[in-house]
Amino acid sequence: MGRIIEYRIPLPLSVDEYKIGQLYGVAEASKNETGGGDGVEVVENRPFTPEECEQYKSNGQYTYKIMHLENKLPRIIVAIAPKGSLQMHEKAWNAYPYCKTIYSNEYMEDSFHINIFTWHKAGVGEENVHGLDEATLKEREIVNIDIVDPVDSHDYKEDEDPSKFKSEKTGRGPLTKGWIDDQSIQPKMTCYKFYDIKFKWWGLQTKVEKIIARSVERLLRNFHRQVFCWIDQWFGMTMEDIRCLEDEAKCELDKMRKYGEAKGSKVKDDKEKGACKK
Repeated sequence: MGRIIEYRIPLPLSVDEYKIGQLYGVAEASKNETGGGDGVEVVENRPFTPEECEQYKSNGQYTYKIMHLENKLPRIIVAIAPKGSLQMHEKAWNAYPYCKTIYSNEYMEDSFHINIFTWHKAGVGEENVHGLDEATLKEREIVNIDIVDPVDSHDYKEDEDPSKFKSEKTGRGPLTKGWIDDQSIQPKMTCYKFYDIKFKWWGLQTKVEKIIARSVERLLRNFHRQVFCWIDQWFGMTMEDIRCLEDEAKCELDKMRKYGEAKGSKVKDDKEKGACKK
């Protein structure tokens, strides 16, 4: 059956601001996860038209990336994985404020996928932004992510802590517990990320789907803390600036993956635990 989870991430940003901040954050975060043979390989990054993707009936940006993951996965997966199978293929159709992303693995074919449907909406607290039917609503788990909440001690960086960061350009922050309900803090928006996770492998399905779900929550919390705390780096950038940054990042990622040292986060298994820290 797999797992269906909707992650909700409120942010002290407008929807238009997040469009820039997210793309900047993806480009920068990819550098932090690339090196020593692992990391992000950008295969394609180009506009798409309504004719190419009938689902959206609008223009957008298509990206195709390959994630090289051997040094980032739990030992149990690496031990049993066939050679050459530890690559994740990411295809994304970004028709902001809506985006569809598909993760697949060529070795596992139809036995694995992560399908992500994202809406970016002003305000907080909408209950069914994806228009799910009653059967899917009953299956759906909801995970609320507050960027002020503590993170794993291995992930913590003081300059990426929203409870300590204050933006020089916008005056926003530091954020305190309860900021989501504080009406004096504006603007606000929410990322509603609907995950359809399937890992069909006898004896491992439940365990691996739990690992994936836990890792996604960790990734989303860390990434959105960064997006907010990096606001002074991206605030005021244009889409033209972002496209130039992405072109530069592609070349840099290729070099880092081939010649750089291994770095970045590793997906934890059940035996690897870290304390939480503000």
